[in-house]
Amino acid sequence: MFYGWIVVACAFTVMLLTYGAQYSFGVFFSAMLDELGWSRTSLAGAFSLYSLIYVSLSYLSGRLTDRLGPRRVIALGGWFLGGGMILVNFIESPWQFYLTYGLIAGIGMSAAYVPCNVTIVKWFHRRRGVAIGLTGSGASLGIAGFPVLSEALIMRYSWRLTYLIFGLMVLVVLNLAAWFLVRDPETIGLEPDGRDRDVNQPPRTTSQAEKSWTLGEAVRNGRFWLLASVMMLSILTIPCAFVHLPQHARDLQLGVSRATFITIIGLFALLGNLVLGRLSDTIGRRGAMLGTLMVGTFAFGGFTVAEEITVLYVAAAGFGFYYGTFASLYPAVVGDYFGRLHAGTLTGFWVLSRGLCEIFGL
Repeated sequence: MFYGWIVVACAFTVMLLTYGAQYSFGVFFSAMLDELGWSRTSLAGAFSLYSLIYVSLSYLSGRLTDRLGPRRVIALGGWFLGGGMILVNFIESPWQFYLTYGLIAGIGMSAAYVPCNVTIVKWFHRRRGVAIGLTGSGASLGIAGFPVLSEALIMRYSWRLTYLIFGLMVLVVLNLAAWFLVRDPETIGLEPDGRDRDVNQPPRTTSQAEKSWTLGEAVRNGRFWLLASVMMLSILTIPCAFVHLPQHARDLQLGVSRATFITIIGLFALLGNLVLGRLSDTIGRRGAMLGTLMVGTFAFGGFTVAEEITVLYVAAAGFGFYYGTFASLYPAVVGDYFGRLHAGTLTGFWVLSRGLCEIFGL
């Protein structure tokens, strides 16, 4: 199924740029503190607003992806995310940073995770774990490589010019990649996983191809809420490591690069994407999910007790493996249990639930 892998490649590219730029924030964090003289809380607060905006709008982006397809959703997201990052170059006060990065860029980021992953869910069934693992590896490579690139550009130029460069890249590349993203294989007369279509039958739509749960049906199912609870409790912890780990290592005076830990997280997230994504097609998504949650628990335990570099390295590696596989497996779980037609709406609802937890401090 040649076109299916083109869709994977485009989704990989979108995830590479968006997540690479997003989780380089920990590298920008120290440079911005040094120049602007703002409090650490005010800077971290903008990232919290950014995270809150994009998770809160993920339900809308998922629903629009189900109805309109990913092309227009991701292209519009590219304009917001890229434009917001470009405008960061000109900020002079905290409220401007909250507006450009927290609000505008946050709106754009809502068009990355859910639209990309649910599109892959709709294109694949038997090889869903492999395909979504490859898509997720784009985010992992971005997390591994962009902090190093960010640090090099900041040292050579400035954090302002680096944000300008990243913003232009995001705006242009996301709009190009979005052009090749088709909602599902049935739209262009194909079948998931490249299965041959019966030439004696007319092309089917996704709704004709399989049973899919609507949101109204799913919310009356206990399994849906169990999975939603696991996602809410788990994802609430993820931004903390990316934002604060580089500064934490600096506070401990461990003498390591600000980008080192984020790069380690990205590399081990890539390992998790490629290993557990493929393995989940064999052992099942439940076993793979349980394994990655256990690794994540031990990683956070390592962060709390670490006083030397080796322990912090091991904890960062474990966190990366957990983050990469967890983020990839959830959309696949949606497709497995609730079907493909409304996968964007259901996944977006789960991500929105996480945002509501942040709003109310749960």
